[in-house]
Amino acid sequence: MTAAKFSQDVEKIAVEYSMNYIDAIVHYCERNEIEIESVPKLISKPLKDKLKYDAQKLNYMKKTSRAKLMLV
Repeated sequence: MTAAKFSQDVEKIAVEYSMNYIDAIVHYCERNEIEIESVPKLISKPLKDKLKYDAQKLNYMKKTSRAKLMLV
């Protein structure tokens, strides 16, 4: 499993099921029997930025002025 393939699959799940990226990663791991602990090494920079945006939007992390991400 590569970071690019993982990110692509998570993006597809997030769009298909209208989930945030945090839930999409959990869903992907459950469906493919992947340990959540192994996920950090599979997260690409763009996916990491989207996760940060979702976490701030859901008040899981403190908001910063640099955290604005334009989702297309």
